[in-house]
Parts: sequence; structure tokens; C-alpha cells
Amino acid sequence: MKRLLPRNIRCLLLLLPAILLLAAGCGKDPGPVPGAVGGEMSIAGFYVLNEGDMTPLSSTLDYYDYATGIYYTNLPLHYSGEAMMGLGEGGNDLQSYGSRLYAVLGGSSKVDVLDLETARHVGTVRIPKGRYIVFQDGYAYVSAYGESEPMGGNNPRGYVAKIDTASLQIVATCEVGYQPEEMVITGGKLYVANSGIHQVPDYDHTVSVIDLASFQVSHSIDVAPNLHRMELDAYGNIWVSSRGDAYDVPSMVFVIDPESDCVTECLDLLPCSDMTVCGDSLYVVNNTWNAFRQAFDVGYALVDVKTRRIVARELVKDGTASAMIKNPAGIAVNPRTREFCVADACIDEPRGKVYLYSAEGRLQWRSETGPGSSRIVFTHRPLALP
Repeated sequence: MKRLLPRNIRCLLLLLPAILLLAAGCGKDPGPVPGAVGGEMSIAGFYVLNEGDMTPLSSTLDYYDYATGIYYTNLPLHYSGEAMMGLGEGGNDLQSYGSRLYAVLGGSSKVDVLDLETARHVGTVRIPKGRYIVFQDGYAYVSAYGESEPMGGNNPRGYVAKIDTASLQIVATCEVGYQPEEMVITGGKLYVANSGIHQVPDYDHTVSVIDLASFQVSHSIDVAPNLHRMELDAYGNIWVSSRGDAYDVPSMVFVIDPESDCVTECLDLLPCSDMTVCGDSLYVVNNTWNAFRQAFDVGYALVDVKTRRIVARELVKDGTASAMIKNPAGIAVNPRTREFCVADACIDEPRGKVYLYSAEGRLQWRSETGPGSSRIVFTHRPLALP
């Protein structure tokens, strides 16, 4: 991999161990050490899930180590003592819970569970075409398309699987809408964004509300077509994005009040392909397909969740977003420093990229990743490769 900016003496000191890492099958990327506050390392690093190209084992896992400034590509994953390169196919979501890392691999119809500190394989849960995962009280909840097919028309409804994180066994399932996507949990309820993306042109418009005590759908909320992302802010409000239909209905973001389960706000000038909340700020990246232009509409925004006002139309202030980032597919924010990472899927290229920006929106660091980089997870636990 290429040398990162800035080029300084630190990079030279890291050259020898980086060469050894390449020989072991990992990438290297010496760079600055952001994230340190008052001499204390608040965040050890972050993982990047690369979706891949739907070929066997093309979904891979990367890791950036703040302490050393090294970026590891395609981590060797130890399954039953044997090191393997690649997770599977269709890596769609990556989250941490407790001491474990959970990778949802829709193309391989499984959730791989890894040790957060070593990336060793802990177990696998088989879920047909799983999409996203959330956690509460020792349980993981995974949304799944089930056995649906693209443009199938008569596909079955999707479902949510409830997994005991101790035994890694599915203990219950609940049918929801068509092709469910992201979820949030609040007030004893699980909210599920249904897309209906395989039902074109009859997209699903609903958010399914599951009562966690009974694990049954209590009701649905009508929102907009082709729902996708969901975020919960500090005031208890649920933010949900609609991808629209790429023609007449644009991508938009809505706010749901979980007390009334009603839509209370529509930010109709805010297209969204990914979003994340940090403090009172909602960070938004957009990379939605425009069927009329036959191109992707790319943009960024910062929203004050308290006032629900768009306070900025740019996150990046140094011009590098428009000059470098082609297909922003994911965003994550360091909760301590407000630095933020943008994953660039680089759809027409064999490898993706990841960019780290300061809280002020200036490029600090960048690296090549595996193909189709998308999900980023910050962690307090440093990686210790076996």
C-alpha cells in the first residue's frame, strides 16, 4: 500500500514492522495518531467492513490502529485454528457488542461472530440474507430478507431474528414488512425500516413496531417508500431515511416520535444513503442513484437534531471530498474527538478507500481498503493479532 500523509520521521520508524506485516498478508499504512486527548488514548482504532464484489470470500475486514498508525487490510480470520482470508459474500453490517464483533454477511446468509481483540472466529449464526443488527439486554436482533429474490414481485415478507448472544442460538423470529433494513430500540420497542426494494415498483412504505416483551408486531407506521437507515437521537426521536424510487420520489429523511409513533418531521431537502448521530449532530452522506441523469447524486449534510435544522451542506472543508471521494457508502464519528471517517466504495474500482477527517473537516489520513468499503466501527480495544 502507498505511504500516507503526512510524510514524517514516524513513517520511517514504522517502515520495518510494516514490511513484516505485508509478508504476513496484511496491509500497512503509517500515519498520524489522531484520537489521543491529554495523552490518553480514548479510542484504540476502528474496523472497516468491505462488502466485496459478491464473489467467494470477497467480503473482508480491515483495522486501523491509532497507537501505531498502521492500517491492516484483509485481516486473517482464524476459524477453528485455521487462518482464512475473507469473511464471505455481501458484507452488509458490522457492529460490536461486549467483547465481540458481529459481521452480517447477506450474500453468505450468515452472521459471523469474532473476538473484538483478536478477530478470532467465535461462532456463526445462519440467517438467510441478513441485513442489519442491533443489541439490547444480551440479545442481538438481525433483520433479514429471507428467501426473497431481486425483482421477485411475489416475495415473502422479511423477518427479524432474535439471537441469544451467550449461546449464539436463534430463540425467536418475528415477521415484519418486505425486505427490512436498519432498526433501533427504544421504550421496549424495536422499530424496523421496511424497504420493499425487491417489490419494485410497489415499495414498502412502513416501519414495523415490535413489542419486545411479546416479540410480536404491535402496529406499523406509514412513512415513505423504500426505507433504509435508522438512528436514535439523545432526545428519543427516531430518524429514518427513504431512498425514494430514483425517479419521481426523492430520497428524504423523516423523524418519528416514539411516544405517539407518528411522523413529526420531513426533511425533504435531505437525501441520504448513510447517517450517524453523535451528540446533537446527525452526520449524513448521500450517494443515491439518479435514474434521469444515469449517475449518482453525491452530497453531505450536518443536522442539529435538537432544532431539526440543517446547519451545513458540507462536512469536508478542504475540498478533498469532491476531489477524491467517489461513492461515499458509510460514515462514522469518533465519539471522543468528533473526527469522522468516510468509507468510499469506489464502485468502478477493485479497491475502496477510507478517509479520516478532523472535527473541523480537514483530511488527516487516508488509505486503500478492500473492495466496496462500507461499515466502520470504532473500538476502545486494541487489536492483538494471534
